[in-house]
Amino acid sequence: MYKPNPQRYDAMLYNRCGKSGLKLPAVSLGLWHNFGDTTSLSNSRKMLHTAFDLGITHFDLANNYGPPPGSAELNFGKLLAQDFASYRDELIISTKAGYLMHPGPYGEWGSRKYLLSSLDASLSRMGLEYVDIFYSHRYDPNTPLEETMGALASAYRAGKCLYVGISSYSAAKTREAASLLKEMGIPLLIHQPSYSMLNRWVEEELLDTVDELGVGTICFSPLAQGMLTDRYLSAIPEGSRASQEGSSLSPTMLTEQNLQNIRSLNEIAQARGQSLAQMALAWCLRRKEITSVLIGASSPQQITENVGALARLDFTEEELRRIDEYAQEGNINLWARSSKD
Repeated sequence: MYKPNPQRYDAMLYNRCGKSGLKLPAVSLGLWHNFGDTTSLSNSRKMLHTAFDLGITHFDLANNYGPPPGSAELNFGKLLAQDFASYRDELIISTKAGYLMHPGPYGEWGSRKYLLSSLDASLSRMGLEYVDIFYSHRYDPNTPLEETMGALASAYRAGKCLYVGISSYSAAKTREAASLLKEMGIPLLIHQPSYSMLNRWVEEELLDTVDELGVGTICFSPLAQGMLTDRYLSAIPEGSRASQEGSSLSPTMLTEQNLQNIRSLNEIAQARGQSLAQMALAWCLRRKEITSVLIGASSPQQITENVGALARLDFTEEELRRIDEYAQEGNINLWARSSKD
């Protein structure tokens, strides 16, 4: 039987999410990869154990995570029932709906039909009565935003989620979504955008917007899908995400300019006494608007290393200046279309 580390909260930093009463761990674990049916359930279990032992209380999912779609929630539900059932009140569990889940006209986007049926299916797969956060995974330009936010409100009022959030919305649509929810008496808790040293779009307007609205921010892909690690400093290693056909990390993203910037950033990290991944996470967390960074992992060791970023969150002005020379847009934002109005 799994017995968590009794000192599990000592090494973790917890940040208040916007103006809410909820605190999130500075490092959260995403189950986008390595929790579906094509990976080892035993390894998934070890990763969840390691994360919780290090004070990571937030596990982030979506209906279509796998592969196949839905399998990450099913596997998480198994492990939750077997190992974490008595710790449910110590966990923040989130899920999302918006991307393609199944064929037909009701299998994606932002309609009321899709969002509410998807949440019911997610709860069933995970064996839960509610999730802590339910997100609109992407903005739907063909569905009135009133309908999408109304669906989140219905889930909230039905007790199927404690909070609601949005992901990859533009600053303008974030304002509109927050206003619509406020009219219904429901606060927008959190925004989940992509953000990293190679993908800085949120700095243009979105971070100021969420700060003004009192909305929390959890950034996904803070390591640029693994590009901001030591894996790609010299070549694409066999078995890495970039080496796999159909992966979301295409080898075309590893341009020579991006690789040069990554190598230079790695030198700065080494001078700071950190790995590149640790510095990349700390760099995201330097912004007061960032509540949490959402990491992915393929091993317990990666989770331990990433949490190690919290040991050095400070930056000198000179370090930030040098980082800015190489933290350049790398044309890697796969979610840019959803963030446009």
